[in-house]
Amino acid sequence: MTTASNRPAPIGEEERKGRISRLRAAMEAAGTDAVLVGPTTSLTYFTGLVWHPSERLVGALITADRLTYIAPAFEVSKIETLERIEGDIAAWEEHENAAALVARLLGRQQTLALDDALPFFVYSALARQIAPERLTDGGPMISALRAVKSPAEIALMQYAMDATLEVHRRVHALIEPGIRASEVVRFIEETHRALCGSGSTFAICSFGAATSLPHGVDYDQTYAEGDIILVDTGTIVGGYQSDMTRTYVKSEPSAEFARIWAIEREAQQAVFDAAKPGVTAETLDDAARRIIAAHGLGPDYKLPGLPHRAGHGLGMDIHEAPFIVRGNTTPLVPGMCFSNEPMIVVPDAFGVRLEDIIHMGDSGPIWFTQPGKSPTEPFA
Repeated sequence: MTTASNRPAPIGEEERKGRISRLRAAMEAAGTDAVLVGPTTSLTYFTGLVWHPSERLVGALITADRLTYIAPAFEVSKIETLERIEGDIAAWEEHENAAALVARLLGRQQTLALDDALPFFVYSALARQIAPERLTDGGPMISALRAVKSPAEIALMQYAMDATLEVHRRVHALIEPGIRASEVVRFIEETHRALCGSGSTFAICSFGAATSLPHGVDYDQTYAEGDIILVDTGTIVGGYQSDMTRTYVKSEPSAEFARIWAIEREAQQAVFDAAKPGVTAETLDDAARRIIAAHGLGPDYKLPGLPHRAGHGLGMDIHEAPFIVRGNTTPLVPGMCFSNEPMIVVPDAFGVRLEDIIHMGDSGPIWFTQPGKSPTEPFA
């Protein structure tokens, strides 16, 4: 159970400095002179600074020996009050060009790798100041570092996951005939906030045929006895996400629902069993599809079957590397965290998504939360 006393410590300054050291080593290996991160989760990851994006560039320029924050001059006094690791601040006035400031700091002939979450207007402004051939995609470099979580990151994710598991338990007890999906979503928000101090980053509650739409419907629903229930939600603790889905019924399941639920659970277990250090991410997606096809569903993305990838990385962002999808030849390494959710959709009837998160240990996969037990018992 999550409590204030067992809440993990936030990510500290020394860990962030270690991340920048590893980024600098990656820059040297890639022959890159500097990296520009914008007001994205990568800015927080490396520096601790949290900033919401707008039309004004705020970010950090990281070179082999310097960290320089880029900011509008009128925001400098605010940035100085915020949590961040030490670094110079280079300011630009409202009538000035932030991209020109970055170009001056970079120097001539040097290459600049860009945070791939930067908006296009930042890239286009930089490309007018810096020769496009000197601008490179920093996304692979950044995501490779972020994909491998430290023990401190995993502890924060485990705390968030424990809170979300408890939310699911309470939702299961709450749902009775006549309740609206919007009431359930509101309850999820309030319960997350009560358990860990932050609300839901997202919440989906679907009943009946709406469960066949992976991300739910845009209208409110009312639960009727016997309806299939799908609840997918998560929260954030210390900047790190949780994500978990349960699909179940609160009465005797139909034979078809029970059959599909069992196939889904078998496919989910196949993903877990395939997750070994050194295997490629696509191997796990293949493992799920083989199970599903063996039961006469699919193949590939055909329905009834699995219409999307089998999972996605999780960390500071709800979807990040590594993606568990065909064609992703990234090898799994200890510290990677990703969802295991090979959803099965039966069009216009129902869908079953069982989603738990895995983190890779030195010798194999580890569940953050134990998978559901049966179509009527969604908890281990």
